[in-house]
Amino acid sequence: SIPTTFLTLFLHRTHVILIMTKKLFLFVVLFSATLMAYGQNDSKQENSNGSETKMKVFEVVEQQPAFPGNLNQFLRDYIHYPTVAQENGIQGRVIVQFVVETDGSITDVRVVGSVDPSLDKEAIRVVKSMPKWKPGMQKGEPVRVRYTLPVNFRLGSPAKKAGGVQTQIGH
Repeated sequence: SIPTTFLTLFLHRTHVILIMTKKLFLFVVLFSATLMAYGQNDSKQENSNGSETKMKVFEVVEQQPAFPGNLNQFLRDYIHYPTVAQENGIQGRVIVQFVVETDGSITDVRVVGSVDPSLDKEAIRVVKSMPKWKPGMQKGEPVRVRYTLPVNFRLGSPAKKAGGVQTQIGH
């Protein structure tokens, strides 16, 4: 009969809506829990004194980190052009990225633009040997800053420099 069919359809539709509502609720709860867990684990670290600090790595800050002295001169003095690269005429620009920490130390050194493994290795070695930098500042506080440094390896004429090697930061 029509009333029984109507009642069956109504109950079925109500049951479907109830199931969909429960699934939506479950999805929202799980999604929210995931976001909260991600936010807590990724952006905070506990200090030795028990307080939490943000450990975000900034890309852009009010005051960029600064090398303590002449960075070009440091690179000229400390980079040793790999012999294998010299013998094979390998030259180019190695792009090195690293984090300047709040105390000025250098961490997370990696090559993001490679030329040759021997040049990459030398660029990493020299960056890791750098003295502490003046840290970047944001709102008057020292912060962690990701810094990108292009290092040019150029083979020059022997008259220009002993060994014919020139190294410098890129522009």
